[in-house]
Amino acid sequence: MRSLANKRIILGITGGIAAYKSAEIVRRLRDQGAEVRVVMTAGACEFIRPLTLQALSGNPVHTDLLDAEAEAAMGHIELARWADLLLIAPATANFIATMVHGTADCLLSAVYLATSTKVVVAPAMNQAMWSHAASQQNIEALKARNTVIIGPDNGIQACGDTGPGRLQQPEDIITALGGIFESGLLQGMRVVVTAGPTREAIDPVRYISNHSSGKMGYAVATAMAEAGATVTLISGPLSIAPPENCDLISVISAEDMLQASMNAAEQADIFISAAAVADYRVKTIAPQKIKKQAEALTLELERNPDIISSVASTYKLLYVVGFAAETENLEAYAKDKLVRKNLNAIIANDVSREDIGFNSEDNQAIWIDRQTSRQLGKKSKAQLAREIVTLVAENIANPALETAEPQ
Repeated sequence: MRSLANKRIILGITGGIAAYKSAEIVRRLRDQGAEVRVVMTAGACEFIRPLTLQALSGNPVHTDLLDAEAEAAMGHIELARWADLLLIAPATANFIATMVHGTADCLLSAVYLATSTKVVVAPAMNQAMWSHAASQQNIEALKARNTVIIGPDNGIQACGDTGPGRLQQPEDIITALGGIFESGLLQGMRVVVTAGPTREAIDPVRYISNHSSGKMGYAVATAMAEAGATVTLISGPLSIAPPENCDLISVISAEDMLQASMNAAEQADIFISAAAVADYRVKTIAPQKIKKQAEALTLELERNPDIISSVASTYKLLYVVGFAAETENLEAYAKDKLVRKNLNAIIANDVSREDIGFNSEDNQAIWIDRQTSRQLGKKSKAQLAREIVTLVAENIANPALETAEPQ
């Protein structure tokens, strides 16, 4: 299992001799399946050239805070929102002090202040600088902000001194990063997630379907597994690679998905319906390809089974979360669906928007349960999925939230 697969990681490099090891960090992150964007301070560029990091990461390297071209492509605020994790390695004593005091005088410090994601710092400095009371106080201040500190290592340093202060080895940094996404919030839970579209056959060649990419459902399945759950992913036909840490059941039609869902839900604790199931199917499927003859063709459709309603009504102790993909009246329609289908919670998103629609990498949603309604701001689908995990875990841990009607 590659715990960093499909993760978006910003690697911040500051100006120390250990900057040469950052190239190996980028390589190992890419080997793990992560997407990497590099941000370098002016000092870092003196130790290792941006072109090296660009070649290794496959993305342009960001260096200047006031760069009109870079801001037009991906500004520092957008860059901060893009990331699943900000890793600063090496982090010099000076830059650690900058972080503590919140000075945004370079691109990397501005990204640090703008990000709401997890921040990891791998210090690298002379042993005397590391041992100084000011540095130790700064490290404790970062820890108080839930910053993860990796290292430093102990050994011979570039200046000839021996002691703590060396950058942790790249392979150890990568290992530590893998554990950061493993929250354990749903440890021991059994979760079923449905994802992707269904296809309803018209004839042996044609079918009815929709634009679902499955990215949100796959992100939810991944996040659930990272939270310690045993995950069964029931997926409609998709072209994207499934998560490596889930038990995949591939289906085609709504009827296929219903049967798979009912079987899997019997042993589950949580059911997440992120699939975009076709509402209707052709009543009579033509046994052979329908030839183009008349100017118009009439197909008689009948309703598909309501998968999430069937699951919720059959398994009353199951915690059931639905998705509402709407183009208007987002919250009102979602609340109606929550009540009608007797769900524990529902996640509503506006699929009419190109920036967060079916095939987008990002999403924005409203979490609605039986007591609260919460706005979930625009972020990557992976980040949103981890936020959903936290909300599910909170609700399961607090049964009182299930006693009220949605507000």
